Amino acid sequence: MQVFAKLAELESFTKVAEALQVGRPHVTRTIQDLEASLGVRLFQRTTRKVRLSAEGEQFYDRVKEILATIAQTTSMFDRSGSALRGRLRIDIPTAFSQYRFIESLKRFTETYPEIELTLGVTDRTVDLVAEGIDCVLRIGDLPDSSMVAREIGTVIMVTCASPGYIQAFGTPTAPQTLTDHRCVSFISGQNNRLLPWYFSVGGEDYPHTPRGGITVNESNAYVQCGVAGFGIIQAPGVTVETFLANGELVEVLSDHRPKPRLVSVLYPSRTHLAPQVEAFTSWLKGHFPVLHPLWFKAH
Repeated sequence: MQVFAKLAELESFTKVAEALQVGRPHVTRTIQDLEASLGVRLFQRTTRKVRLSAEGEQFYDRVKEILATIAQTTSMFDRSGSALRGRLRIDIPTAFSQYRFIESLKRFTETYPEIELTLGVTDRTVDLVAEGIDCVLRIGDLPDSSMVAREIGTVIMVTCASPGYIQAFGTPTAPQTLTDHRCVSFISGQNNRLLPWYFSVGGEDYPHTPRGGITVNESNAYVQCGVAGFGIIQAPGVTVETFLANGELVEVLSDHRPKPRLVSVLYPSRTHLAPQVEAFTSWLKGHFPVLHPLWFKAH
């Protein structure tokens, strides 16, 4: 049933084999044996597509309920987390791929030693179902989607520039003066959406669309552009902390820091949530403010 459910979600024998870490022939044989035992064809197959048949859709609805019940039953007696086991694949933004955050994940694996954690790091939009990802961590406003979002905290944003840039172009005195400055732009998502900046003006967030000579789509490269003097950047404090400390970046417009940006965990469905995902989300929400007290805050 687990193989069948995974194939219904991923629609690819190869992707199922990779997700379950088994050979592709094993997946094929399992589905063939299941169809033979039921006496129905569960999937319509072509050289490019694997789709549920009408009977397969009916069977899938029941299988999801059965697998969820099994997962709940096998973990119902142990609240310490030791009963939870299996793989958990998560994806975090590049901004969080800092030592302190990565090191903190060790506490989760110590709490749940039988969960095998697979960590992905990317700033792009991911397809959780197609890529076999259980949940993703994201910063800021979320696009409308069928994903379920659970808010876990906020991150403090910092606007900064290199000393060389400030010497050459001066220090902005107010958000409105940024139109006279070079800014490093950041694009995100499949549609290459230009992310706006925000500044606190009179207690409200004032939006600003950065313009400059370079646009970047990866967080570490974005920060390095600021260090190199391409222009002013606005980034989560955790990503620029080291450069602020050693003087390679200097904060500007500190009196206009924007409201902290929301951090959320996204997963495909609220129903039949895997115990590993529920455990990770609950653990992260409880521990997030202490992962980096200077830059992470409770929501």
